[in-house]
Amino acid sequence: MLTQNQIGVLYMVGSVICFSIMDICVKWLDYYPVGQVLFLRFFIGFIPIFFIIPKDKIFSFYKTSRPGLHAFRAISGALAIIALFLGLRELPLADVVSLTFGGPIFVTIASIFFLSEKVGIKRWSAVFIGFLGMLLIVQPAFIEVNYYYITPIVFCIFFACVAISVRSLSKTEANYTIAFYFTLLCTLLGLGTIFFTDWIMPTFIDFVLFFVLGLCGSVANLLLTQSYRLAEASLVTPIKYLSLVFAIIFGYFIWSEVPKILTLLGASLVIASSLIIFMRENKLKKQIVIPRT
Repeated sequence: MLTQNQIGVLYMVGSVICFSIMDICVKWLDYYPVGQVLFLRFFIGFIPIFFIIPKDKIFSFYKTSRPGLHAFRAISGALAIIALFLGLRELPLADVVSLTFGGPIFVTIASIFFLSEKVGIKRWSAVFIGFLGMLLIVQPAFIEVNYYYITPIVFCIFFACVAISVRSLSKTEANYTIAFYFTLLCTLLGLGTIFFTDWIMPTFIDFVLFFVLGLCGSVANLLLTQSYRLAEASLVTPIKYLSLVFAIIFGYFIWSEVPKILTLLGASLVIASSLIIFMRENKLKKQIVIPRT
């Protein structure tokens, strides 16, 4: 029999694998409009959500007294996802994944302005280290004038908005309610783009990839949440950085992407930064920041 910690580790590994598969599918399907990809990602992503709704809540799970905050969380999440999708299409896979690790850095900054939290020298040092790492990763943007390097940073900014709003919502709302409204609004936003972009009828193979994309994106978040519920956060959090290993492997074998030394160095600093922030917030018994949306 496995312990709760061991099961939690398995859930986190499963989450990392699902997120990696989702990223690969997004990058592979780069010839479809972003709005169409957004729609299919979340329309198909509805499937797993309905399996986690308790039977006694099936007719009332959508009820909420905080529609405004749900809308803010959903819009922030949608903008983060769009920025992530654009980055995955135009940048090396390892660069994008490395930069998304900077989410906790922006959450720390946002918590000062929106939650009036006091941040000590340890977390400020971590923020500085993280920004230094991000600068090393985005250095091709200054050399090659590649503006797409800003998209993962935009993801991190809106990720911070998501994290702050979820911290508040989770005090009164169930996880499935939060996930439902986020998925619903992203689906509607994606569908709305059909009026001003030329959608493409997917081939059978592409439809299978879209199905895998939507399913993996939704399942990854559910596994992530369950991992933190079952296991000690200090045990499972470092496992999420396996996604960089997968990004390097898949980026090399599928798109012949070889990560630069500065990218790996920058990623190491960003990972160190987010781990310092995590350990400090874990010591303060604050809610764990989920690294993806």
